[in-house]
Amino acid sequence: MITDLRGWIGERLDPLEDQPSALITSDYDLSTAAARPDDLSRLTPASVLIGLIEREAGYSVLLTRRVDTLRRHAGQVAFPGGRRDPGETPWQAALREAEEEVGLDPGLVSLAGLSSPYQTGTGYLITPVVGFIAPGFDLTPNPAEVADIFETPFDFLMNTDNHEEHERTLPNGEVRRFYAMTHGDFYIWGATAGMLRALRRRLYDEPQVAESVR
Repeated sequence: MITDLRGWIGERLDPLEDQPSALITSDYDLSTAAARPDDLSRLTPASVLIGLIEREAGYSVLLTRRVDTLRRHAGQVAFPGGRRDPGETPWQAALREAEEEVGLDPGLVSLAGLSSPYQTGTGYLITPVVGFIAPGFDLTPNPAEVADIFETPFDFLMNTDNHEEHERTLPNGEVRRFYAMTHGDFYIWGATAGMLRALRRRLYDEPQVAESVR
């Protein structure tokens, strides 16, 4: 059953190509008051690894909680990932960051494809790289970046009954709406929840109309 699901997921992702998808999701999707900036060339390229771990009960998703001392996104739940180095492909960056942050051996990851790019309000254009991880590995958090490493069931994250819409008021007075998912003691929100929501749409919903990349 897991093998069948693995192929089904891979068929619905973009191939591993160093070209941005024309379909972009963002921090601005739920905010009617704020217009998303159009100049994507000014954004910093980044990648994350959406790691699907094969467990007896089904797939789970590898997630981290950032340390509380970081300058940005302190304490937030996140995929392993970060900005791309010059000359790196999205998947090279995702695998490098996962090894640096949680000690995941890149050789244990079978890459499946790319999900929809995600534009953040902090100036990043993130490419989510989906990969399958066989069980039996050991992970070690980088204490400078990662406070916790945990897994959340894939079925839970793909169930829209668990996708809530929350809002926060930014220092400039702007109200930003975002997706959030709470599982156990972990509050998954913002860009991480947005990328999971976009992956869910890509896998289970009707094809979306692509927006041109400018």
